[in-house]
Amino acid sequence: MQSQDVAPRPAPSSADPVVDLEQAEAALVEHYPRLVRLAYLVLPPSLGRNRRVVTAHALAQRALPRGRASAPVIPAQSTGRDGDPGYAFVRLQVLRTALEAGLPLRRTAFPKRSQLPPLLPQVWGLRLFPRSGGADELALDQRLSALTGPARAAYVLRGLEKLPDGDVRKILTAAGCTDVDEALAEAAEVPATHYPLLDSPEFDPCSLQARPTDLMRRRQHTKAALAAAAALAVCGALLGLPGDGWAPDGAAAPVYAQNPAAEAALDPAKLTKVAPTAWESSARTDFSVWPARGDLTGDKALLRRALAVWARPGESVQVSATPGTPSGGPAGPPQLLYAGTVDSARVVILYDGLRIARYAEPKDGTKGAALDFARVDGAGRAGASAVVLGRADGNVRYLTAPWITKAAERDLLKPGAGAMDLDLSHGISAPLASPATQTGTCTSWNVLQLTDGTGTRLLTDLGELVPALLTDGRPGSTEDTSGAASLRTWAPYACSLASVRSAGVRTVNAWAYASQPLPDAWGSPRPEGGGGSADWVCTRAETWRGGGTRVLAQFRTPGGTYGAVAAKSENSAACGPKDPNVLAGVLWKSEAGGWYLLAAGSRGTSAVTATGGITGSGQGNLLAVQAKQGAQAELKGTLSDGRVISGLR
Repeated sequence: MQSQDVAPRPAPSSADPVVDLEQAEAALVEHYPRLVRLAYLVLPPSLGRNRRVVTAHALAQRALPRGRASAPVIPAQSTGRDGDPGYAFVRLQVLRTALEAGLPLRRTAFPKRSQLPPLLPQVWGLRLFPRSGGADELALDQRLSALTGPARAAYVLRGLEKLPDGDVRKILTAAGCTDVDEALAEAAEVPATHYPLLDSPEFDPCSLQARPTDLMRRRQHTKAALAAAAALAVCGALLGLPGDGWAPDGAAAPVYAQNPAAEAALDPAKLTKVAPTAWESSARTDFSVWPARGDLTGDKALLRRALAVWARPGESVQVSATPGTPSGGPAGPPQLLYAGTVDSARVVILYDGLRIARYAEPKDGTKGAALDFARVDGAGRAGASAVVLGRADGNVRYLTAPWITKAAERDLLKPGAGAMDLDLSHGISAPLASPATQTGTCTSWNVLQLTDGTGTRLLTDLGELVPALLTDGRPGSTEDTSGAASLRTWAPYACSLASVRSAGVRTVNAWAYASQPLPDAWGSPRPEGGGGSADWVCTRAETWRGGGTRVLAQFRTPGGTYGAVAAKSENSAACGPKDPNVLAGVLWKSEAGGWYLLAAGSRGTSAVTATGGITGSGQGNLLAVQAKQGAQAELKGTLSDGRVISGLR
């Protein structure tokens, strides 16, 4: 880097406005972050990022006059600084000392104060530097480092302060530059299109990261003096070092050490983006082959915010996660599924192989940002069919898999009503009514019907990022809920889905495992009586985490609109692929007023026995025994292979 001399400060003119200490201090306090940023950008990069940060703060803090001083009439071109002589004065002081700090030391001249390392501010044991930016910021920093100090100052005054060349010329002259024309010409070699980057976090010395200094050198110095040993003890406490050194943590890096994998995970340029047609040739059909969609996939600032909030959400961020889903930062660069505008928010959806993470912020800022997680490991074609983009006004909007060809909305309580087609634009569905926020009487349950090359399936919103897949049939041989018979099976039991909201549910299966003749209207306990037949249905909700499964045995009498929960269990193998057997009972009152214990087991149950407050037994998978109101019984079922099962509770 070439140097350029800075001439002595010109004598103030009597026409310049007078600035007193209070006015200059007010301007310095109000615009401190901008003044420090200006000093940081003008200081030579050869100082190193840590010394540039500390020096920039020192120069800004030393910009106050000792008393009353005159300032040149050079206006600032930003709101709140126009015509402020206090700001013009401290800005000129910061710029002058920053240019002096870049001058080479000479043996024949006593060094200026700004050319020496600042005594204050100092943070012992740590290196401070601004947060890393993207490739554009890095390229700009390299271009600025090749300029002379006055040229950097000219570029920064043009881009950061938005001053015309006439005002830039006045400031550089007042700061003591000897060849302003050369500085302006050199600054013009850096494109003006980079001006917005000057406001990025890469050049913000007020928003810093901390890392330790050379630990080995510090340890050697501590052996030389007792004072240094005390300082090491303090630093060791801050760094979490025990008294016996690094042994307990083995080869782990210090707490403040940079981790390449963690830093790569926060770099928008390293996000994985899958080609739009990758799913067509891939052996996998899950979230890993979803392409990146949305109108903001190129917005690096938005993606950087989403990754940063994922890694370290602030106190104002609303964070939610389905049960069993870790909420820590990604281990490496995640995959981008979506970045775009949804209703009144900007939304980013990311996938790291285990979880879906959804970041949302308002269009007009970041206040009220939200971060949601859902576990999706092991998702197949059906489980990776859709992700919730957003909810608004009781509606939900989905982002569907690239293999989805058609979307529709259906009311699960009305199996004969048909489905209403939903517009599907670039994989984004039109909004549909969501049952996730439904309160009060359950009069409808709207579900999403998706069609692809392999068939049609139904998914329901349970208040989470990934909708739950609905199936029906005997465990181990379930089918997608799309046919007329499946829809009729689900209709009376759809409202029971409310009991598994926000439980991390992956699939819910409904299995009509028994049909039981009711005692007749006159109270006859004969199974073959004329009271009609009741249906027994088992619904089982499987979760993404494996545990927390919920099983409901539901009972519905002829003509009943809804099923009634007769028994339920959690973390039970019953009614599942590992144990496709279930037994449940209910107290039922006949039309004649008599009470009965009705029990039913799944196919393969050879006998049912009731003990306790009600006693009785029967061959086969059904049992009807007279009982008293409020009586309780223990149910046991014997399977055809001799194994005994208990009734659900």
